[in-house]
Parts: sequence; C-alpha cells; structure tokens
Amino acid sequence: MSRGALSFRAVRKVYDPEGKAVLALDGVDLDIAPGEFCAIVGPSGCGKTTLLNAVAGFETLTAGAIQLDGRTIATPDASAAPGEDRIVVFQNGALFPWRSVMWNITCGPVMQGRMSEREAREHGLKLLARVGLKGCEDKYPNDLSGGQKRRVEIVRALINDPAVLLLDEPFRALDALTKSVMQEYLLELLVQFPKTVFFITHDLEEALFLGDKVVVFTSRPGRIKEVVSVDIPKPRSHEVLTSPRFLELKAALSAVVHTEAMRAFEAGEKEMAR
Repeated sequence: MSRGALSFRAVRKVYDPEGKAVLALDGVDLDIAPGEFCAIVGPSGCGKTTLLNAVAGFETLTAGAIQLDGRTIATPDASAAPGEDRIVVFQNGALFPWRSVMWNITCGPVMQGRMSEREAREHGLKLLARVGLKGCEDKYPNDLSGGQKRRVEIVRALINDPAVLLLDEPFRALDALTKSVMQEYLLELLVQFPKTVFFITHDLEEALFLGDKVVVFTSRPGRIKEVVSVDIPKPRSHEVLTSPRFLELKAALSAVVHTEAMRAFEAGEKEMAR
C-alpha cells in the first residue's frame, strides 16, 4: 500500500506575540500524492517553515486540518506527536558531534525498539555505501565536510523508513558544487527509497530540478499563488538545467516569485514607516 499522501484543507495559522496578531498562513489547500516531490517556494516570512512545522507536529493550527494517509495529524486542537512517519532534515543540521556517524544514524530505530543494534548497523552500512560514505561509520561529525554531514543526516532520516521526508532548505549552507552533487544524490536515493518529499527552498533552480511540482506561496499571509507541474522526466541530471523546457519553466516561475517578493518588500517598508 502506498504511503505518504498529504492533504491540507483550509489551513490557517495566526501567531499572537505580545497581543499583536500575525496571520502567517491563510486558506492553504493542497494535495501531495504518495511518492511525490513537492517543492515550496516564496518570499521570506511567507509561512513555508510554519507549514512544515505543522506537518512535523511542532505547531498546532488556528483553523483547518492536515491529513497523512487519511489520518488527521494537525488541527486547531492538537498535533500528532513527531514520529517515524514524518522525519525532518533541518537547515542547520542536528548531528550529535560527540557521537560517531553510525551512532547518529542508528540511535533512533534502536532506541525505539524497531531494530536491534546489529540490524541497524547492517542497514546503516548499506545506506552509507549508497551515498559514497563507505568507511565513515566510525568517524565523528566534525571529521566530515558539509556535504558529507548532509548525507549522514539524510541517511539518518531514511533508516527510519518515514512516509514523508520534510526538508527545510537542507543544502542552503553548501557551496554551489557540493550543492549540485547533493541534489543528484537525493534524486538517486529517492529512486531506491521512494518517499513523499516536502521540500522548502529559496532556490528556484533547485526547486525545479528536484520537484515534481513547485508550489509558490504569496507574501504574508501565506496563500498558494500557483502550482507549477514540472513536466521534465526523471531521472534528471544537471544537463537539464540548460534545456529549453527547464529555462521556460524557470522564467515563468521567476516572474511569479519576483512579484510576491516585491510585495513582501513593500509591505516591510510600510511597516517600518509606521
């Protein structure tokens, strides 16, 4: 049975710091199919990470609901606790620096009783080999490059066999070359281990290269402005970046996002002038 169908219905989120209400998300309706790679783009502060946090179980909603495979995981009343069905890879990383790579990868399934230490180690070794990190299992995070750390974090997510991978700008801090390599690694891994992916980025080229569809959010309050289907077959290599269809999609997406970015900028200037 396919896993990872996400549904968002009339999602609304209001923050109320110090009695000043801030509408972060408003009327978000979206369906993500099992195994679909959905990239989310939009101006800073438009609610992208808020929506990811709601899926992860870190936020409750003000109104609406989010469902995963027909099970409600977020409402105004409660959010389902974070679990192995939804795994987050954070922008700034979250490896334990005083623990080995293997411990970082296997601690989740072992501590939760889903694998023995031997089973987890065997599975971890296979996954590390598939991302080019064979022989790194006994190293420590500080011994690794930025790209290697990102691969360890993705392996740590995959070993839990989640239905949904929640990726919050995971490659933002990497240099351009390492970033392009990591993008290809991710697509290759998803061929071997199909997952629904909810991917936040500010990089339009990255969104189009990785995504099956790209969802554009408006400036705050975050609403869905447009959903762009990326009709470029997978698997993809970086040669696709110069193809006529990719450039056409990129130009259209850039125009939409630029309009929303300008609205966000103008709204910020008005707020400062008050």
